[in-house]
Amino acid sequence: MRSARTRWIYAFALLVGLAISAFFVDNYIKESALHALPYGFKKFSFSESLPACARWKDHMPANRAPATYHLYIEARKLWRSKIEWQLIHEESTKILTDVRKAADLGDWGARALMAHFYLEGLGPLESNEVLKPDPYKAVEFARMAAKEMQPWGLYDLGVAHEHGYGGAHYDVDLAWAYYLKAAQLGSPEAQMALAGAYAGEGRLSDEKIMLECAYQQGHGPAAYRLGIKARIRKEYPTAFNIYQQGVKFGSQECASALWLLFDGDGSWPSSNEEEKSSLKLLGIVADSERGRRYREISEALQINPDLKLSKLDEVLPLPPAQLPPWTGVASAIEPESNAPPTY
Repeated sequence: MRSARTRWIYAFALLVGLAISAFFVDNYIKESALHALPYGFKKFSFSESLPACARWKDHMPANRAPATYHLYIEARKLWRSKIEWQLIHEESTKILTDVRKAADLGDWGARALMAHFYLEGLGPLESNEVLKPDPYKAVEFARMAAKEMQPWGLYDLGVAHEHGYGGAHYDVDLAWAYYLKAAQLGSPEAQMALAGAYAGEGRLSDEKIMLECAYQQGHGPAAYRLGIKARIRKEYPTAFNIYQQGVKFGSQECASALWLLFDGDGSWPSSNEEEKSSLKLLGIVADSERGRRYREISEALQINPDLKLSKLDEVLPLPPAQLPPWTGVASAIEPESNAPPTY
């Protein structure tokens, strides 16, 4: 028979073994739950059909409180009025105070901007810094929006999981599940991410479809990439029109592309002889006045990418149209509406 001491040792060893097993089982369950896809999400797969071209505005709150929106938008205008390092401390403080208040009152745009501020900080200089980066709080805002299935929050949360910051554990599959869901709900940034993935697989027609989804929503980066693709295919009139639309959307890159085209000899600095000849046959020539106007727009958009130049064709039409009088970038901007915000 075993002694009492031996039985005690066996019992202790059994308890330790059970505790260790429970620890690993518990951690396995937690780890599995951590990497599980949220309900209604699925893994991104190249074998699946492309998401339809949804619009992000269709999946956002239909109305916004006008006073709260006004508080947010005026603060955003101040933020975009200068390059951030040019803001004085009082301006940075006002921006943060008003955006934070609008976010606390529930405005989704203010929450998205607060997420950006927490990710990047506000005030890059010691003289104007009012908020240090805090990725955890940035992800809190993204989670709040993702819970409400707002496309921007789903996309931002995907970025957090792809890079593993702010308490969002590193998980590429989970990140792409968020990108897919965001694209299905119309996030142009997520549509661009999917376009890049398809391009990496050599599926250029699918890349183009996703780029056009974003472009149709007025997404400047999509216009720039589509313009480049049209230029590569030697479809120059298409490229010009896409770049022009991109400028209306607020794309500084598109404005620069047209500035460099007209400010030189009627071709781009990177043009080869074949491209130069093709552009010449289309009647594209050096036009310093056109180049100057696009340069002014490019410089304005570098400071304020929120600008939407919907009247561009009236003051800066593409050739062969003659140029009307120019009174500056403001002449290309549609006056603001006093109607209540609707998205």
